Amino acid sequence: MPYEPPTHTVERSLRATTGAKTVAGVDEVGRGAWAGPVTVCAAVTGLRRPPAGLTDSKLISPKRRAELAPVLESWVTAFGLGDATAQEIDELGMTAALRLAAVRALEALPVRPDAVILDGKHDYLGQPWKVRTVIKGDQSCIAVAAASVIAKVHRDTMMAELGAESGEYADFAFGANAGYPSPVHRAALEEQGPTPHHRLSWSYLDALPRWQHLKKVRFSAEAAALESGGQLGFDF
Repeated sequence: MPYEPPTHTVERSLRATTGAKTVAGVDEVGRGAWAGPVTVCAAVTGLRRPPAGLTDSKLISPKRRAELAPVLESWVTAFGLGDATAQEIDELGMTAALRLAAVRALEALPVRPDAVILDGKHDYLGQPWKVRTVIKGDQSCIAVAAASVIAKVHRDTMMAELGAESGEYADFAFGANAGYPSPVHRAALEEQGPTPHHRLSWSYLDALPRWQHLKKVRFSAEAAALESGGQLGFDF
């Protein structure tokens, strides 16, 4: 299906209206998985022309993503990666865990960005970061698209290593499903129960009577308030 290539339009707007010199694009992967971390990448690209074929990672084949990620890592001005573990997701809730991973990614950059383009509708970063949210930013904004590919390949590689055929969790086939629901993943869960890498507050445990006793209370009252609020900060 044809798609419009991403541009620097939002970044140029931020530079013109706010005086920002360094703008980072931020995207996440792993939000809906049953196992593994949520991973965030922050990418700074400047205003240079991107490598051919760059778009939202979900629109690129796994083979092409794997080829494109190292090209992007060399092409971007800078990038940082941050993870929030399954245990942190259980303890904090997804909104706060996303913020934790995003802050880790942003703080891994060599220079603190003056503004952030955040993929999606909600600002889960909040103050003191100056955030512009962009729905489908991973398709329309070059820096966010680059972040989406780097984050996806990083997390997929991590999950593939975790589910290696010779490893302890081979039956879960994490290399194929990246911790998301799949028939093989479901079957392994039913037979063996969750691993230390599974999110134990997720509702999939409700359908596994043998393992329901492992389910954790999702998160604290403070985190629940943040989660239900939808946004932790502001847009501009």
